[in-house]
Amino acid sequence: MTDTTSTALPRTLSPSLFLFTIIYGGMVVLAGVLGNKQVALFGGLAVEAGIFPFLILVALSSTVSELQGQSTANKLVLWGFIPLVLSIMLTSLVYFLPAAPEMDPARLASFEMILGQTPRLMAAGIVAYGTSQFLNVTIFSKLRGREGAGTGWLAIRGAIASALSQVVDTLLFVTIAFYGVFPIANLMGGQMLAKVALSVLVIPFVITGLVALGRNLDAKNGG
Repeated sequence: MTDTTSTALPRTLSPSLFLFTIIYGGMVVLAGVLGNKQVALFGGLAVEAGIFPFLILVALSSTVSELQGQSTANKLVLWGFIPLVLSIMLTSLVYFLPAAPEMDPARLASFEMILGQTPRLMAAGIVAYGTSQFLNVTIFSKLRGREGAGTGWLAIRGAIASALSQVVDTLLFVTIAFYGVFPIANLMGGQMLAKVALSVLVIPFVITGLVALGRNLDAKNGG
């Protein structure tokens, strides 16, 4: 009698990948919300606050590439389209549903002003997200070289990949969202400068910490 019982272990995510995937999905959605506020950095340079969750996205995709490989990191970026698109669809649905008569008009006006994004802005966000994140993973992975090489340059690789991908992100988003609406040169230049500076100053510490956290979690769980 043939035993047809499978002895293969079920496919599971490593603890670090499970954690980073959850955070990644949340940051994809949060970036669009925080982007409605501009903050003053570096002596008054205006930067949309969505850059902060977006830098976390960059650090997470690079971290997953370091721990799990480029293919897994690309899958993480690809799966990130799901919460991004779903959040846009759900926001659009709620936006167009009639407000309750009891709702405070001032709150309704604020809601519509913050979440009433145009299709052009939505398209800009989707294109910029996908292109810049895949580019970040590619650059970070290529800088590593052959398997196991370059681990001592983790912070530098992360900063370079982040800076270059953020330049592309700004170029795509600002052009798609605002070209023809108003002059975009100053906005684009300021955004690029701020994002490159943050990539150099922040990303090395964030990615180093995330990689250390991931390795510690996986080691404790036999990963």
